[in-house]
Amino acid sequence: MTIRELYDLNASLAGTYLASFTYPWEALKGIKEMILEVGEKLGDDYVEVAEHVWVHKTAKVMESAYLGSPCIIGPDTEVRHGAFIRGSALVGAGCVVGNSVELKNVILFDHVQVPHYNYVGDSILGTYSHMGAGSITSNVKSDKTLVKIHTPQGDLDTGLKKTGAFLGDYVEVGCNSVLNPGTVIGRRARVYPLSCVRGCVPADSIYKHQGEIVAQI
Repeated sequence: MTIRELYDLNASLAGTYLASFTYPWEALKGIKEMILEVGEKLGDDYVEVAEHVWVHKTAKVMESAYLGSPCIIGPDTEVRHGAFIRGSALVGAGCVVGNSVELKNVILFDHVQVPHYNYVGDSILGTYSHMGAGSITSNVKSDKTLVKIHTPQGDLDTGLKKTGAFLGDYVEVGCNSVLNPGTVIGRRARVYPLSCVRGCVPADSIYKHQGEIVAQI
């Protein structure tokens, strides 16, 4: 699944950057440098609250949240109590980063919600995607080998040890689900709670469990 199949590139400050790649995992290595470049060009509506940490004036960041460098927090976004943004995180407009959520090396498009106890690392989440409470992206294989993307047409090598998940626009992930390294979920797909997902989930489908994916009616 390509970047243009998954994402509305107008819904992120990273749109121009992402447009230079075919597949989303190709963009992971350069997220930090992209944020630094974009951050230096932000207008007066953003405040650099710490070195290379830019927060829009309309964003709400709780005092107990940690914002690591570099990161960008977009307009009307809410970063709630105890959120841990480790760095290399671009969080778009109108997002929710909730209590005890951890972000690392990620792009969150506009209106993404990761509101409760989520870990999102080395991942890209499309606009209006939502991760239910306790759902996480697993970004390292247990045997520490390089991550492959499992597609119906065969495996694609990422060349990366750390690769999380890639959620298309309007994806819904149920509570306490685990997205295994290299998971790709197409636009508007839904994942049942308590799922263990690997490989590619087609757009407009429902992931019930491994081996049972049905089209939405």
